[in-house]
Amino acid sequence: MLIRLDQQLLLYLNSLNTPFWDEVMFVISGKLTWIPLYLAILIYLGVRYKRKFIVILLFIILGITVADQTSVHLFKNVFQRLRPCHEPALEGLVHLVKGECGGLYGFVSSHATNSFYVALFSLLFIRKRWFSILIVCWALIVGYSRIYLGVHYPGDVLCGSMLGALIGWGIYSLYILTDNRIIKKKSFFT
Repeated sequence: MLIRLDQQLLLYLNSLNTPFWDEVMFVISGKLTWIPLYLAILIYLGVRYKRKFIVILLFIILGITVADQTSVHLFKNVFQRLRPCHEPALEGLVHLVKGECGGLYGFVSSHATNSFYVALFSLLFIRKRWFSILIVCWALIVGYSRIYLGVHYPGDVLCGSMLGALIGWGIYSLYILTDNRIIKKKSFFT
């Protein structure tokens, strides 16, 4: 029943397409599109956290690796749920933009996992209401673009979003734990 609901919701959301939104969603889903956003976040963190920035950067790299590899190796390769654009039962029903479909399996969405990792991890450091709202909206739009493009079911995006947020919270918690231990060691020696 959930699979059927997921398919119906995909077909409805995917059918709300126009040539203009095809181009917009294709760009939103692009891997290089958001490099300026990532650089802006890194610059802010570098200015704000100065001496701690290198350690934060190492945790960012760790989190990106965990989010990306987990979404592929512990989910896509294990569950092997076909992407909607590869699903024979949906052939001819899914609107594809520029004929791009991606790999064979889609559960969970790596775009959603990575976007929600970046969103949650960064908003825990940049504790500004406007930033939190914008970065979560950005992650939601990236996730929606995957449904619009016909390469993920809503369930793929929802589960990927939850996975990414969990990883973001977990990596941030690990950073805080590590940072507190470093501070305690410094105070012990002074």
